[in-house]
Amino acid sequence: MDDDAGSLTDVAGIRVGHFTDSRRPTGCTVVLTERPMTAGVDVRGSAPGTRETDLLAPLNTVTVIDAVLLSGGSAFGLDAAAGVVRYLEERGRGYQTGVGPVPIVPAAILFDLSIGDPGIRPDAEAGYRACLHAGTGPVEEGNVGAGAGATVGKLLGMEHAMKGGIGSASLRIGGLVVAALAVVNCIGDVRHPETGQILAGCRDRKGSGFADLRRVLRSRNISAPDMAGRNTTLVVAATNARFEKTGMTKIAGMCHDGFARAIHPVHLPHDGDTAFALSSGETDEFSLTQVGSLAADVTALAIARAVLKARSIPGFPAHL
Repeated sequence: MDDDAGSLTDVAGIRVGHFTDSRRPTGCTVVLTERPMTAGVDVRGSAPGTRETDLLAPLNTVTVIDAVLLSGGSAFGLDAAAGVVRYLEERGRGYQTGVGPVPIVPAAILFDLSIGDPGIRPDAEAGYRACLHAGTGPVEEGNVGAGAGATVGKLLGMEHAMKGGIGSASLRIGGLVVAALAVVNCIGDVRHPETGQILAGCRDRKGSGFADLRRVLRSRNISAPDMAGRNTTLVVAATNARFEKTGMTKIAGMCHDGFARAIHPVHLPHDGDTAFALSSGETDEFSLTQVGSLAADVTALAIARAVLKARSIPGFPAHL
């Protein structure tokens, strides 16, 4: 896979910052918009941990956001969004009210509490520090930010799992830019979206190869381990094409096609799979059909890069 795959920051007006907690593998990642951007969201996992996602429904009032926060730490990690809100408030950003701006920061979390000390999780200070680190350069990938404690391939138990992480990619078609950032903490295998090759996932009993969950699920009855709420892939996609909130909600939904191309199985009862989609609104020359289709493609690429860029930690080898 191309090392020069681009990143979410290729969409002008977006900055990305990570905070990685050195005391154990966990952290958070913030996507900051330099100006308010139209956004949509689509939640397909049945065990999500989110904040402000209802606000993004097309029928609801607020149409633009100031940031998106992705975090480890399970529901505790939602605290990190408060730090992003504080950072934005200090800079006068937010939805204008009669008493001052209120920053709009949707957020989603993943479960990484089984890696290291579960009492250590991202908090408001972590979110604030992620903002301080945010920049417009290529997004750092692998074992950083919200991907620091991510693991994949857990359907047959954590002893078979491998290291997940965070990845990013972009596509350019003439003046159009479509990009995505993915944090991959799935229960299934991660496959190359074009060849179908397993890149990381559930290891076999020897630990030197893959069990291949597609084959396993077709060959015998599987009693899944107690993985309630522990398996989540989070995506933030962005484009410079202009759409209203309804269009961005559709694009967020089409991103989930990219989930299905790169992860098997996916969108399970214990997943929190969530996709956000942002528009910088610079051009109206491209169709919803094209942008949504490219968003699915780039989501799959970002998911693959998340495991290709991951590094091994004790008990969880990275890409074989």
